[in-house]
Amino acid sequence: MRFDTKIAIIVREDLATWQKLNVTAFLAGAIAASTEDIIGEPYKDADDNTYLPMIRQPILIYAATPEALTRTHAQALTRKIPTALYIKDMFKTAHDTANRATVQAHPADSLPLVGLALYGPRNLVDKTLKGLSLHS
Repeated sequence: MRFDTKIAIIVREDLATWQKLNVTAFLAGAIAASTEDIIGEPYKDADDNTYLPMIRQPILIYAATPEALTRTHAQALTRKIPTALYIKDMFKTAHDTANRATVQAHPADSLPLVGLALYGPRNLVDKTLKGLSLHS
């Protein structure tokens, strides 16, 4: 199935593996929490056990340098693409309120980005991701 929208998560390529996974999980959660009709139906196995629903469309994960993350962020803001972010300072905090405070302490053009999530029309997201490679 081809979707008219695209979900992309961009993670800084030089992070430790646990950091990449953590950033990806938080950013996917942001997309799920803020986007209507993105969550599918609950799952059931043959024994009638019920499992939580998941995001209903693929999420593509990209790797980026710090410079590419900054460029992608600026383009997403200019194009008004719904965006979630994760900054380096958030690795040192222990709760959501502190996370928001760390973001608010930085101007948009100097955020120490380690991850972004974009959700929007496929063609607009694709233009914004131009030059990035899928994470390997």
